[in-house]
Amino acid sequence: MTTELNNTDRGVCHIKKEYILCIDKKNQENDTQTNKRSLEHDAGDNHEQDIKKCRSELEIEKAPKTKDKKRGQNKARPKTFHDDKQLKPCASIVNITSMDDISPCQYPNCKFIHDPLTYLKTKKEDIGDECIVFKLKGRCPRGISCRYGASHISHDGFNLIDEQRAKLWIEDTKNILQPSLQTKLQKKQYDFSTSEKLVQALYDIRNGKQNDNGNTTICNKPSGIITDEDLIKLLPREKKTIDWRDKLYLGPLTTVGNLPFRRICKSYGADITCGEMALCESLLKASKQEWALVKRHESEDLFGAQICGNNPYLITKVAQVLQENTELDFVDLNLGCPIDLVYKQGGGSAMMLRLSQLEVSVKGASSILNIPFTIKMRTGVYKNKNIAHNIAPKVAEWGASLITLHGRSRESRYTKQADWEYIEQCAKAASCPIYGNGDIFSYEDYIQKKQLAPSIQGVMIGRGALIKPWIFTEIKEQKLWDISSSERFEILKKFTNYGLEHWGSDTQGVEATRRFMLEWLSFLYRYVPVGLLERPPQVINERPPLYFGRDDLESLMASGNCSDWIKISEMLLGPVPDGFVFLPKHKANSY
Repeated sequence: MTTELNNTDRGVCHIKKEYILCIDKKNQENDTQTNKRSLEHDAGDNHEQDIKKCRSELEIEKAPKTKDKKRGQNKARPKTFHDDKQLKPCASIVNITSMDDISPCQYPNCKFIHDPLTYLKTKKEDIGDECIVFKLKGRCPRGISCRYGASHISHDGFNLIDEQRAKLWIEDTKNILQPSLQTKLQKKQYDFSTSEKLVQALYDIRNGKQNDNGNTTICNKPSGIITDEDLIKLLPREKKTIDWRDKLYLGPLTTVGNLPFRRICKSYGADITCGEMALCESLLKASKQEWALVKRHESEDLFGAQICGNNPYLITKVAQVLQENTELDFVDLNLGCPIDLVYKQGGGSAMMLRLSQLEVSVKGASSILNIPFTIKMRTGVYKNKNIAHNIAPKVAEWGASLITLHGRSRESRYTKQADWEYIEQCAKAASCPIYGNGDIFSYEDYIQKKQLAPSIQGVMIGRGALIKPWIFTEIKEQKLWDISSSERFEILKKFTNYGLEHWGSDTQGVEATRRFMLEWLSFLYRYVPVGLLERPPQVINERPPLYFGRDDLESLMASGNCSDWIKISEMLLGPVPDGFVFLPKHKANSY
C-alpha cells in the first residue's frame, strides 16, 4: 500500500525517529560545528588563518570581498599539503639495492638528499609495517621513500627485492604513457597526416554538397571532387556495432571515477567502465595527468576512454593516437559536460549547439577507429528546450555506435529529476542503441526507469555508484542491501590498498590516496543505512535530517563534516601532515 506524500515531505528522507538528532532550532544556526562542513583539519595556532585562505561556496564565514577574488567551487582550490623538497630523497638513491647501484646525481643543482642513511634519519615515521605493493609485486618502486618500508628497507638504506615474487609479477595496469610517445607528442613529431587528411576531406564533402540555396555544388580543387568513395578508400572500415543489452555501465566521473574507485565498482558487479573525462588538447600535449585518465586495470574487461574537445581536428587526432597506442574497447565523446571552463570554449554540452563541427568530429573519429565510437550527451543546453531527439538520430547516422543520454539539460544540473520519458522518446528516434542515465539509486529505481524507457539497451549509473558502489550487486541480485558500517569500512580499506598501488606508497602517493578518498567521502556520507529508513529504499534527491547510526562508526560515516572525513582517512592512512587543508571539488549537496 502506498501513502501519499505531503508537500512538506517532498525532498525529505524519512528516518526512524529514534535515530534523529534533536537540536534546538534557536541554537541550530549558531552551531556551525554541527551544521556546516569544516574546511580544515585542526593544524594548531594557524587554524583560523589557514581557514581564511580556502574560503569558497562551502565557507563557514564570508570572506572579505576583494576585486581579484576568484569565485566558483573549482577555482583557486588549495593544495591539500606542500611537500618539503629538502627532505625528499634524490631519485638516484631511491631504488638502490646495493653499493654497486650508487651513482652520482646527474643534476648539479639538485636540492634533494643524496645519502640514504641521512634521508632515513629525517624521514617521516612509517604508517605501517607491511607494504602492500612489496607484498604484491616483490618490489616497491618507491624504495626507501615508502611510508610502509619496514618490510623492504635494510638498515644500510637499501631497497630489498623479493626476486621470486618479482619474477612472477605481471603488470596489471595498461595504457601507460610511454616516454617515446611523450617525446613525439611534445615535440610535435607524431604523424597525424591520416587524421588531418580525413578531417579536411570531410569538411570538403560537407561544404561541397550544399550551397546557400541547398543545391549540390562541386569543390573546385586541382585534385578533383572528394567523394565518400575516396574516404572509404582512405579508411576502409565499417560502423562498429554494440550489443551491451542489460549491462550495467559505471559512468565516467570526473576526479572521483579514478582507477582505484573503478576497481571497487568492478568487484561489486559493474560490467562496463569508462575513464574520467580527458581533454583532447592536454592529451595531444602529452600531459601525464591527462594520460593517467586513460589507464586501465586488468579487471576492467570492458573499458573505454572518454574524451572532450571543441573541434574535429583535435577529436580525430586524439582518436588516432588512442587507437595506435592504447588498449581500449571503445572511445566516448563527452557532449554533456556543463562546467563553464569547457562549455565557454565550445566543448562538452556546447557541441550540441555546433552541429557542423559535431558532424565532422563524429565522422572523423568513428572512421579512424576500429573500435566503437560512442556519445554521452544531455537533453539539451537550456531547461525547457530539449534538442537531443533531433541530435541522436544524426550522430547515429554519422557513425556513433551507442548514445548515453543523461535525462537533464546543462542548466538543470541536478536540480530536477531526470526525464526518462524523454529518454524513451530519443531511444525510439535513434537508429543506434541508447543507454539511459539519471537518478538510479536502487534496484527499485532500476526497474522503474526501465519501465519508463523500455526501448533503451541499458543504464549508466553515476552518482548512485559514488554514494553506494554496491548498487551493482543490489541490481543483479534484486535486493536492498543493509550493508553494515564494518563492511563499508572494508571497502575504504580496499580503496586505500588500490590507491597505494596506483599513486605510490611514498608521502606523495599516500596524500594523493587520502585526497581522492576524501573527495569520495564527500559523496559516501550521503548514504543512509537501510535499517534507519522509515520507508526504504532511499531516494537520491531526498535530503536526510541530522541522525546518528547504530554504532559509532556508522555515526561517523554519516557526518557531513570535513573534519570527520579526515578522521576516517587517518584511521587508514595515518595522521595528516601539518597544515593539511581539504576543500571538496564537488559540492555534493545536490539533493
